[in-house]
Amino acid sequence: MPRHRPSQRLLLPALLLSIGLAACQPAAPAAPAPAAAPQPALTAPPAPTAAAPTSAPTAAAPASTPTPAPTAQPAAPTPIDAPPTPAAQPSIYGYQVLNVFPHDPSAFTQGLVYQDGIFYEGTGLRGQSTLRQVDPATGQVLQGVRLPDQYFGEGIALLGDRLYQLTWQENTGFIYDKTSFELLGTWNYAGEGWGLTSDGQRLIMSDGSNELRFLDPAAMEELGRVAVVDGDGLPVTRLNELEWVEGEVWANVWQTDRIARIDPASGRLLGWIDLAGLLPEEDRAAQRVDVLNGIAYDAATGRLFVTGKWWPKLFEIQVAATP
Repeated sequence: MPRHRPSQRLLLPALLLSIGLAACQPAAPAAPAPAAAPQPALTAPPAPTAAAPTSAPTAAAPASTPTPAPTAQPAAPTPIDAPPTPAAQPSIYGYQVLNVFPHDPSAFTQGLVYQDGIFYEGTGLRGQSTLRQVDPATGQVLQGVRLPDQYFGEGIALLGDRLYQLTWQENTGFIYDKTSFELLGTWNYAGEGWGLTSDGQRLIMSDGSNELRFLDPAAMEELGRVAVVDGDGLPVTRLNELEWVEGEVWANVWQTDRIARIDPASGRLLGWIDLAGLLPEEDRAAQRVDVLNGIAYDAATGRLFVTGKWWPKLFEIQVAATP
């Protein structure tokens, strides 16, 4: 509805009076324009491609009165050569010897498993590789089979009623009946075979690198891999004999006295167990021995056993509760 307009007879005299008064006043001086704040030189970005208008253009809004730019504040200084944030380093744990058992000094130990009061042990060297069942109290071999001379035996794992054994460079694994040691089959894999264990569902294999492979025990096919890295993100290589311990993979690191504790989901190194000095010097001097190798865990009692290649002793140890 249009608004009511006043009569033109009233508007005209008022308009003439205002014009006359305005003509008698001096013009006000113009206000100086505010100085523009200095701006850094910038490289102009390329002009965007104009898009076709989707609606009719609207009238431009009236320009607002410019306001002075605020005084620029100096930027905070950037520290030079600031030290990097240190990475969280895995803890190092010690050990305590609880028991010492005899061990066959001719056994070049590559894999060790404990179940129901019995050790299952895999040994290496071509022409001497075996799979054996051992009495823990005496070290006596209760049952065993010898691999053909061309094979160099490596890690072993027990899953259900089957035993699995790797070979080093022959790309072949063996599957045995746990009770009779009857050979049930073989499988093939790429690369080398070093250590083997099981999480109760899958087989977990090492190949001398910093990778762990996960295998389907039914089809003996690879399911995936995880790379093992330390606190700095560097690879932890030469992972050898493996054992599954309370949700972690424990791995002998070849040619060291250390066991790596590994998160199997991420590959992150959780800690080290330093077993330096475990085998006494008199035992090392009395006969030829090789490196620490062989981890067995009794999930029923929490007992932990370790030994080495050609070691005359096998040790039950307790890992320190704190680093």
